[in-house]
Amino acid sequence: MLTNLHVKNIALIDEVEVDFERGLNILTGETGAGKSILLGSVNLALGKKMASDSIGKFGNSALVELIFTIENPRITEELRKLSVIPEDGQVILSRKIMEGRSISRINGETCTVSQMKAVASLLLDIHGQHEHQSLLYPEKQLEILDGFAGELLREQKQKVEDSYHAYQQLSRELKACSIDEEQRQREVSFLEFEIREIEEAGIRPGEDEELESLYRKLSNSRKIVETLQEVHGMTGYDNPASAGELTGRVVRELAALNDFDEELSRIYSQALDIEGMLNDLNRDISGYLEDMTFSEELFAQTETRLDEINHLKGKYGESVEKILNYQNEQQKKLEELLNLEEHRAGLVREQNAARGKLQKLCDKLCELRKNAAKDLEKRIVDSLRELNFLQVEFEIAFEKLHDFSKNGYDKIEFLISTNPGEEKRALSKVVSGGELSRIMLAVKTLMADKDDTEVLIFDEIDTGISGRTAQKVAEKMAEISGERQVLCITHLPQIAAMADAHFEIEKNVQDTITVTRIRRLDEEGSIHEIARMLGGTRITQSVLSNACEMKELAQVHKNTRLKN
Repeated sequence: MLTNLHVKNIALIDEVEVDFERGLNILTGETGAGKSILLGSVNLALGKKMASDSIGKFGNSALVELIFTIENPRITEELRKLSVIPEDGQVILSRKIMEGRSISRINGETCTVSQMKAVASLLLDIHGQHEHQSLLYPEKQLEILDGFAGELLREQKQKVEDSYHAYQQLSRELKACSIDEEQRQREVSFLEFEIREIEEAGIRPGEDEELESLYRKLSNSRKIVETLQEVHGMTGYDNPASAGELTGRVVRELAALNDFDEELSRIYSQALDIEGMLNDLNRDISGYLEDMTFSEELFAQTETRLDEINHLKGKYGESVEKILNYQNEQQKKLEELLNLEEHRAGLVREQNAARGKLQKLCDKLCELRKNAAKDLEKRIVDSLRELNFLQVEFEIAFEKLHDFSKNGYDKIEFLISTNPGEEKRALSKVVSGGELSRIMLAVKTLMADKDDTEVLIFDEIDTGISGRTAQKVAEKMAEISGERQVLCITHLPQIAAMADAHFEIEKNVQDTITVTRIRRLDEEGSIHEIARMLGGTRITQSVLSNACEMKELAQVHKNTRLKN
């Protein structure tokens, strides 16, 4: 359940903190007091895009924080799959909004908006103003049916989607094969040219690296020769100051002392080793210089070959290996074009097999949907009768689309008759705004039962409702809140009377600044607020009595429901 909401510097809200209760939490207030700002803040916390004027006038940043207490083990397990571990049974979602950017956190750890939405979808379901209009669209109706059908249908739907993508890929490949003979000949000629160019170059893996090494050596041969000649002189015996001559003198001097002491003998041995290594170095340099020859012809050949390979790299790949891979790919395409009819026939066979598989999967998906539709029809009718649709008839009509989609081939439409003797017709042609609100309430109730959603939030679900129907909706809201926490913004006194916790949202002017506040009402305060909703600006003793009686009757209804 949602235990706490903290909002700071959002629109007209300076800072408010609300502790919600189990059951039915009602939020009421005058039109324009800022009721929707509060729930808008919840949406902001859950990742909704923010308007440019979201940040209020009370600072440079805004903050929304929601604290949930997790009581359902299934929800805990689903959260763990998202790497969210409740701490002391709580999950804290927060979002700090600054100019041009925002930071979202789950239990204090920074997260992405998509992660926040994924977690929020497990914890609460928000029914915003005008959302019931989406119920008129067949796509939304199919989404509702699929959600109601549960895990078995979701698995089948995923199989259909995977099979559909495979079928589409084969269709694209087959379409690519549908070219005329003139175009085929052009493509064959082009592929043959590319393949021939690579083949005639005769490149081999690693050749470019070998040539680049040789090119560096040849292009720097003068510097190499000059430096090695100088080093050879330094390590030889032609110069009295050379290392070889000086080392020889060291050896000769130490030889005279060799027999005087064991330690001197060891030092003499080291000097001999150094002289030997220096001689080896000098000979190696001499040998390298003897073998070192600069050939203008070899340099030109190396340069030309590198240019040729680099030209191929520019066209076909940045390395010899990629050029050769490209050649193999083009060879396969060439063989397909040279054997186009055979290749096309193979694709047709594969496509037919894929279509047959997709057809069977879609048939099974349709069967699952129709079975779920029968149950959903009955449960929606039962729920609507509880909402004062006394003679309602409801049907989910199926139509087969001409082609497949990732959702199968079903198109459905909700049909309804609200009066005896009337034929069932599409929702858009029958129901009013108030009726549509009640239908959406029935659907939301059923879907919440399916997915174990712990928190339901309704923003003015009572649009276009009054009288006896308003009482039925109020009773339905009370029934729902017996199983899960409900937050509801309402204008109806009948719904407000059912509150387990009643909050008033009001707008005040402080130091010439308009501020929205929220406060929890006690029993007397709740009665006065219901009286205001009943009587408008002038609240008489009679209106207060009516409000008190409404509150008492609501309590009787809740007590009766609890006993049952």
